[in-house]
Amino acid sequence: MAPTEDEALQERLKSALWFSVGKIVDEEILKLKVNATPQFIGALTELVWSQIESVSQDLESFSKHAGRQTISADDVMLLSRRNEGLETVMRRFLNEKGKAVKGKKKPASKR
Repeated sequence: MAPTEDEALQERLKSALWFSVGKIVDEEILKLKVNATPQFIGALTELVWSQIESVSQDLESFSKHAGRQTISADDVMLLSRRNEGLETVMRRFLNEKGKAVKGKKKPASKR
């Protein structure tokens, strides 16, 4: 039986994640002068994939509960509420982005 379009997309995404995790692990093992097996990289990839699935379901639930179809920064902040350090970093990032957006002014229209 041929995989569906969604299954094929999921496999491509998992492959891209495996590649990215592998690159990060390679960089870190060089710094730390340790070894990592392919099984470790595979297990770490599965762990990250599971975390991504959990976070995406939570974010989708938060936005639906708020009556929206689009995930917003408020949903992400709600997700980070149990991790004080992460919440602090994210709040700082959003504040800086807000200042950058507020600092941009629309050019005056010529009459």
